[in-house]
Amino acid sequence: MDYNATTPLDSGVRLAMEPYFERVWGNPSSVHSVGRAARSALDEFRYRLAAQWRCKPSEVVFTGGGTESNNLAVLGAARLRAEHGRHLVVSSVEHPAVRDTFRHLAHREGFELTIVPVDSHGRISPESINQSLRPDTILVSVMAANNEVGTIQPVAEIGRMCRERGIVFHTDAVQAFGKLPFVDIHQFEADLVPVCAHKFHGPKGAGALFVRSPLQLPPLQLGGGQENERRAGTENLAAIAGLVEAFERFVATAVFEPEPLKRWTQQLGSAAAQIPGVTLRGHPTERLPNTLAFSVKGADSIALMAALDLDGICASSGSACSAGSLEPSHVLKAMGVSAAESNALVRLSLGRETTEVEVETVIRQLPLILSRLRSAFSRPH
Repeated sequence: MDYNATTPLDSGVRLAMEPYFERVWGNPSSVHSVGRAARSALDEFRYRLAAQWRCKPSEVVFTGGGTESNNLAVLGAARLRAEHGRHLVVSSVEHPAVRDTFRHLAHREGFELTIVPVDSHGRISPESINQSLRPDTILVSVMAANNEVGTIQPVAEIGRMCRERGIVFHTDAVQAFGKLPFVDIHQFEADLVPVCAHKFHGPKGAGALFVRSPLQLPPLQLGGGQENERRAGTENLAAIAGLVEAFERFVATAVFEPEPLKRWTQQLGSAAAQIPGVTLRGHPTERLPNTLAFSVKGADSIALMAALDLDGICASSGSACSAGSLEPSHVLKAMGVSAAESNALVRLSLGRETTEVEVETVIRQLPLILSRLRSAFSRPH
């Protein structure tokens, strides 16, 4: 029940990666025949992903994952456009890879930051973004779908608004790929769109970033001219092979099928809502079909995760990247939820391997687990 954190590597994707561990092992920057074979493979992967995205191959940058893609997009765009203004706009519910990067720019590099609030469902209003824009605004970032509560944002409308004003728009679409219908990369109306392979049965440590021409982001990593001088370092051909193969297999036709996942999350939500002290979180309809989030009054995330895990249920209390944090969910706090309940978030996210038996097991066990927890918390210490 934690497929938003990661997915298992698909066996077909693994097979597609194998030649690049052994047979095609050269450095794509080498000029000899072994290097040229690796370069040819790298070029082929770039063209294949560009064909899926319906963009230019030069607009594809291969990275080490979602965090690096987001960092490169946000830091690169802000630094590139700094001479035109130093005002940045970001939503209050972004993933830490985006939120903390904007904080860095504000606290360490002298940019001014406007954080735009969301409503009680975690959804942002295009009008609130519009009201936050200024003549010196150079970059806006709003995620396509929230990783904690699943709420889908109106990013296409926001992107068109930014383009009319000549403002760079970045959307963290990591959680959207494989879960929402995909037409092409331009459906987000964004200039910068990150992709992360392990969210749709590809390998960990593999990502890509769409960079709309003619943007030429300055690199974060220095030392080589790889990726058209946007990301120094020898390319990981096996990881790139896995990313492209997984994208072709599981994004064009979403691997997270709306049915039965949407029906199962609705059943889980109906069952959870009947338990005393449980409140469902996220938008009731504009939400990822596989994601259900709720808070539990009078509990905390650490105890909740431990209790679920003891019963064999793998769940999350929010972003896997901040799972070690003891702080309440910043997403729930942004939605106006109290600090106590923000510290008691449960996220269930279903995937390809989820079965009806597993869903029925969670529906049956959840009231018992929460009842035991409530009794434990109510006892005097």
